[in-house]
Amino acid sequence: MPELPEVETVVRSVAAHVTGAQITHAEVSSRRVTRGDHEKTARGLTGAIIEAVRRHGKQIFFELDSGLLYVHLGMTGKLLWNTEPGKYTRAELTLDRGVLLYDDVRQFGRFEYFREAPAFISTSGPDALSVSFEDFFSRLRERRGPIKPLLLNQRFIGGVGNIYADEALFSARIHPRAKAGRLSKQRAQELYGSILRTLKLAIEHRGSSISDYVDASGERGGYQLLHCVYGRAGEACCRCGAVIRRIVLGQRGTHYCPRCQRT
Repeated sequence: MPELPEVETVVRSVAAHVTGAQITHAEVSSRRVTRGDHEKTARGLTGAIIEAVRRHGKQIFFELDSGLLYVHLGMTGKLLWNTEPGKYTRAELTLDRGVLLYDDVRQFGRFEYFREAPAFISTSGPDALSVSFEDFFSRLRERRGPIKPLLLNQRFIGGVGNIYADEALFSARIHPRAKAGRLSKQRAQELYGSILRTLKLAIEHRGSSISDYVDASGERGGYQLLHCVYGRAGEACCRCGAVIRRIVLGQRGTHYCPRCQRT
């Protein structure tokens, strides 16, 4: 699933093409991706001007002069600029300067138009790149469970997924089973800094292309080449040489170094 660095890369690559453009025609086809009345969605989008494209966590918002287009890439969603529609195209926006497609093989994503921002958007936590340490630490102290599943909870902070939770915990030398609420302020500060550094570095490398993630131009990311633990079970730790382990925690595969990240 695309996480914050991948979504940020997609937003930047899309915004460069569509900001200020007018939607001249809209088509949606998937009942799973676009819920509700498809004709109403197409009418709402047609004629709208895209004023801005922004991201919060893993969510994408196209701010229109007449409402909001909400996009979530889910597991396999892609926003593609000026490419030909294919078997998995679920939505197509014709603009006055090109065509934007939404492709989604598994159809776990969302592509929906709203006149006003829906209530569910407000339930997401603060964005991982903008949350203050004070807010982060306060939220942390309220939790009793292990830290890894908490970092994946989008109501805690938005944007961190499996890849970057593993990488940030490794960077901070914190075991994924460590109890969130028991982390000292110093350890919490180390984790907070690691999350920010990891996400920002991943954005610099245009995200991680583990499976089929690409940006709007179809280009892959490069941060997967810098992963220290994620997807490296059985390999040597880049820091100490110990063998990277994989466990299942919160129903998600979790990678860590047993020497660097002690319980």
